[in-house]
Amino acid sequence: MPIQRTELSIDSSRRKFLRQGFVGVGWVMAGGTLSRCSSSGDEMTAPATSNIANLGPLLDPDANGLRLPAGFSSRVIARSGTAVEASSYAWHNAPDGGGVFTTGDGGWIYVSNSETVAALGGGVGAVRFDRDGNIVDAYRILDGTDLNCAGGTTPWGTWLSCEETDTGLVWECDPLGENTGVAHPAMGAFKHEAAAVDEANRHVYLTEDVGDGRLYRFVYENAEDLSAGELQAAEVLGGGPEGAIEWRTVPDPSGASEETRYQVAASTAFAGGEGIWLHEGVIYFATKGDNRVWAYETDTSMLTILYDAATSSTPILTGVDNLTVTPAGDVVVGEDGGDMQVVAISAEGPIVPLVQITGQDGSEVTGPVFGPSLQRLYFSSQRGAEGADLLGMSGITYEVTGPFFI
Repeated sequence: MPIQRTELSIDSSRRKFLRQGFVGVGWVMAGGTLSRCSSSGDEMTAPATSNIANLGPLLDPDANGLRLPAGFSSRVIARSGTAVEASSYAWHNAPDGGGVFTTGDGGWIYVSNSETVAALGGGVGAVRFDRDGNIVDAYRILDGTDLNCAGGTTPWGTWLSCEETDTGLVWECDPLGENTGVAHPAMGAFKHEAAAVDEANRHVYLTEDVGDGRLYRFVYENAEDLSAGELQAAEVLGGGPEGAIEWRTVPDPSGASEETRYQVAASTAFAGGEGIWLHEGVIYFATKGDNRVWAYETDTSMLTILYDAATSSTPILTGVDNLTVTPAGDVVVGEDGGDMQVVAISAEGPIVPLVQITGQDGSEVTGPVFGPSLQRLYFSSQRGAEGADLLGMSGITYEVTGPFFI
């Protein structure tokens, strides 16, 4: 069935970080409205029209080993174990989920999880850019956590970092690194993957990265406060993969009595939940076990399959993992395996490869997200060159620049 999108209204006056000269990129979680700074500059003004469906084929690899369409270029912004330009911060191992935040000086910040144990880094790092895209700093924003996989931005300007362990928690972090990260046990203890905030309804949608994981919804009690609320699991009615969803309360979010995914007998299993994103009232999420991308309409509670590699006429997207959605509705997915591509399910219909990492088939693409101008795409190769240590000690983080929007 077609997706009917509903614009979400956001009361920006309630965002804590605006008072600190700092906001999250609005279109990331706020239903399609790009947050703009008062200062002028090309990086703060986003073009209106997506060009993704019109991009040509990927060309031969460039000097960084990336295959890109004509008119695009790339640079490496960070390598695991090496100090990031203009800083003393050695980039973390296993860079994974990422998000972008604009800053009051016209620049922006790319935050990146570390999917390794705390003893080898863990937590979250960040790279800060000025208004011209120059790297001006890099630093830690969360320490002492394990296997931080994906996460999500909040409309009030914080980063939710998700631990992918049996007792993993969601940590709320300050992208500026000025405040200590805070755990939110009420959001459940399980193998968290990613999070998407629906501020209009005070909901956070959560994926679980196990073969029979659940789709969760956290209903928080107070605006901009994730410390208290109710954790729910989705039941797809009718017995099929698609249909209306009913939300069932998880009795023990701590998982101490029983793993959260088994506490609601009627809840529906999903084959390895991965990236999740909100755009104009629709929650998009990926499941890697069956190579599907799903769309859940928050106003109608209907779940449909947007993409299925097994039935697609152009199944070039496999190993679906982290994803992002542009203001135009292009669903952009990084591959875990597959052929190491970032692929767009364009808003106009065609499935379009945006970039391919060559020579790193033992790795996975993580953390895709666009910069504020929509001309820059950030992502990582979690483990770098083929045969690299599984702890991700050779991870590489890239920036690709080009006419994604015109």
